[in-house]
Amino acid sequence: MKLNKQNRGIILSMLCLLSLSTMAQIAKPASVPQTSTPQPTKPTVYAIIEQVRKKHAPDKRVAFFQAELDSNRIVGKTNLPAAKKDLLNRLKSNGYTLLDAVKLLPDNELLENRNCGVANISVLNLRSQPKESAELASQALLGTPLKVLDRERNWYMIQTPDNYIGWADGSTFARITQYQFDRYQANKFLMFAKPYGFSYAKADENSQTISDLTWGNVLAVKDTLQDFYEVIYPDGRNAFILKKEVIGHQEWKQSVTASEQNLVNAAFRMQGLPYLWGGTSWKGVDCSGFTRMVYQSNGILLPRDASQQVWAGEEVPFDSLQVGDLLFFGEKATPEKSERVVHVGMWLGNKEFIHSSGMVRISSFDERSPRYDAHNAGRYLRARRILGTDKGIVSLKK
Repeated sequence: MKLNKQNRGIILSMLCLLSLSTMAQIAKPASVPQTSTPQPTKPTVYAIIEQVRKKHAPDKRVAFFQAELDSNRIVGKTNLPAAKKDLLNRLKSNGYTLLDAVKLLPDNELLENRNCGVANISVLNLRSQPKESAELASQALLGTPLKVLDRERNWYMIQTPDNYIGWADGSTFARITQYQFDRYQANKFLMFAKPYGFSYAKADENSQTISDLTWGNVLAVKDTLQDFYEVIYPDGRNAFILKKEVIGHQEWKQSVTASEQNLVNAAFRMQGLPYLWGGTSWKGVDCSGFTRMVYQSNGILLPRDASQQVWAGEEVPFDSLQVGDLLFFGEKATPEKSERVVHVGMWLGNKEFIHSSGMVRISSFDERSPRYDAHNAGRYLRARRILGTDKGIVSLKK
């Protein structure tokens, strides 16, 4: 159909009006919807458990905290009363009504109130789990007092005086009541002062041995003879040890002095000892077990692991190192991950340090030295000074 001039004008006018109307609608500001204030998200039970763990037990090597949700109950175990209280309070404040089934350790009912212990063999092994095939975590020397926390079959969760927690075979320590422990601790004690030796069934080196002995073993005195002491083991066994191989425990505590030279002497005496993961005795040492033994023989108890020792003492720059300072090695921090300490040694001066790597050995930062250790030189992180400080250490003189 043909449109005349008048009709075409009318249609064009209508199209213009329609276009203007559409544009006005587009330009019109949209109405802002009314929104309510968002309510805070309620944390889950497991989020609350994790918050409590991070606050009270960030290092599982020295504190035990285990909890989980089981139907309408919160179950678990911990040796930290404050952690349990905090957990229950947080759950309640967030509206969770759960039955409390978290056991406080020590579990005196399971342990029949025998929650004290004393290491009963020359070197007691602490493992990461209650089985012989588990990783060796640390060791405790004969005579070391122990807290007994829990039991699984004939394995016991124990805590050493420096708070390190591990599992020990029940046959390796005497498990006793607090009363029995107090009576045993009232004895006078001797400390074995040689690297290795034996106790005997009679006051005669040719008689039957009762057990082997190693440096730092402590036994109660029963009697004094001409060349021997008669001693009592924690489990009540009697034995005889040579006078020339021991020193009074209190006498040693008062006489021992930590100095640069004494630290070097102790470290050199251990040179050649085999590397043993988890080892902290003359029978074998890992890197931190070695530095711990060096300082322990000089009356200072360091934390067990390298990643714990790095927080002891005071940090010192590499160009200000002194003999006895601890050197730490590992992986440097990056934007994606934090620093990771995996190795430790002791500074000797002259660009050399001594450490347990394969065996206790001396290594050097000097590229011209036959002892140059390129691997550790490339992963050096930081150094800490222990002498003259008290941060993160325990004086054995007390």
